[in-house]
Amino acid sequence: MTLIVSPLSHIQEVIAARRPSHMITLLDPHALIDTPAGLEPTRHLRLGVWDICDPREGMNPPEEDHVRRILGFARGWDERAPLLVHCFAGISRSSATAFMLACERNPQTPEVEIAWRLRRAAPHASPNRRLVRLADDILGRQGRMADAVEAIGDNGQAVMGRPFDLPSRYQPRPR
Repeated sequence: MTLIVSPLSHIQEVIAARRPSHMITLLDPHALIDTPAGLEPTRHLRLGVWDICDPREGMNPPEEDHVRRILGFARGWDERAPLLVHCFAGISRSSATAFMLACERNPQTPEVEIAWRLRRAAPHASPNRRLVRLADDILGRQGRMADAVEAIGDNGQAVMGRPFDLPSRYQPRPR
């Protein structure tokens, strides 16, 4: 099925058009939103997480607990309908989350292949490196997820994304 990544400004239209069964919100702690109409509150993970990689005054970067909560929540998604992931701009926290979920569901697919699929779907994406590194450690990927995100480079300074899809499952490559 499909992971949909979106900026906050597009979630209502995405929900109306695509009818996701689950949603992950990754916004600054003071900016969290309520569960939108059309979605069950139990199927909405709301995480107050800053889009930074290193601590700053008054802000903490994503932590291992955030990643574990994302992975645990997504394990309850049966993939019959899309899962919507959003952050403020649809560039960093949400693309990192979609990437980690695609990697978890596809242990036989090279991480760099998933990263390039992400880049082709979203030239504006710039996955949060800290979220990716934490997921890489938790999933035991030995640095391959972090290396894959480095390989696709940055987004050319885009400041606002657009909704895009990333498959949650990939066909195994013939050997």
